[in-house]
Amino acid sequence: MNLLTAHLRGPLMLFDVARLRLCVLPNDLDFNLYLNNGRYFTLADLGRLDFAIRTGSARVAFAKRAIPLIGDAVAKFRRDLRPFQRFELQTRLLGWDEKWIFTEHRFVRGGRVAGLVVTRGQFRTSDGPLAPGTMLAGLGLAYDTLSPALPGWVLSWHCSCDELADTLREEEQQAGVRPTD
Repeated sequence: MNLLTAHLRGPLMLFDVARLRLCVLPNDLDFNLYLNNGRYFTLADLGRLDFAIRTGSARVAFAKRAIPLIGDAVAKFRRDLRPFQRFELQTRLLGWDEKWIFTEHRFVRGGRVAGLVVTRGQFRTSDGPLAPGTMLAGLGLAYDTLSPALPGWVLSWHCSCDELADTLREEEQQAGVRPTD
């Protein structure tokens, strides 16, 4: 329902925070009757899609025939969210580099962060990743607009994701598996 009404919440600028008011439903629960860890990632997807629609990024991606893909995600769970509790999902753009776009999703209840999901993703065409500069230009910004500085912990996580990807590629090469990316 939230995605069908994204236009009613109005447009956002690229560095605005998109807010969705949500409720923990019975199908969101784990065996402890808390919001399931996996649901955080699913709800983050909804927040990202709402953000993309309201900033115009989805329109630009559609025009370029690009699809959004998540390369990596990390979560921090701080407080439980219980059945029928209401919370706010706050989605914002952290920044980008030449390949990746970094997005933060905060799950907030009572002014406190219950959980946090950060993703690095990209828009991909049949020719490969769409440069973030191309997305920026489609939104009316300069192609070479500089990204805000990413927090140190995000940079460290970003580097560890690259190291893990390199390790997996090396393992595949040693096993004789043909790389696909």
